[in-house]
Amino acid sequence: MKEYWHKAAREIHNVRSITGAALLAAMSPILDLLTITVNQFLEISFTSLTHGMTGFLYGPIVASVTGGIADIIKYLMKPTGSFFPGFTLNEILTGFIYGVAFYKKEVKLSRVIVARLLVTVGINLLLTPLWLSFMYGSAYKVMVPARIIKNILMLPVDIFILYTVLKFADKNFRKKY
Repeated sequence: MKEYWHKAAREIHNVRSITGAALLAAMSPILDLLTITVNQFLEISFTSLTHGMTGFLYGPIVASVTGGIADIIKYLMKPTGSFFPGFTLNEILTGFIYGVAFYKKEVKLSRVIVARLLVTVGINLLLTPLWLSFMYGSAYKVMVPARIIKNILMLPVDIFILYTVLKFADKNFRKKY
């Protein structure tokens, strides 16, 4: 376990890792432009794919840093409302979860399901409504039901897309990096 974290920490000093992570961070705002906004509290986004890939290739530390940087870049490119650091924390935690789940590990459907469930419940259903209630003064319990429905509907889609992307990456990129 200690060796795992040492390898993950060394990734941040590897030029190839930083370059790859920077490319994935640059893709995140582009994917963010494809976000479907249902209302001010509900969005469907595909940016977590870049977190999954970064975590898979470079580990939890690089994925966390990349997630935070990508969130700030996304805000600078397309500011919607005022900047709120809670959403940056969400991106950092998402990168960390995916890094722990996928770095130096075999891509399994069960692993993708668990990681995606952690992100869905912990980030999408607990933290995001909390941040939105801080920002807009809306009742937390009012926002959660719509988010639960959206997340239940999106969970199988997110799992399928993430699993497919990671399997492709495992086959084509793991050996090279």
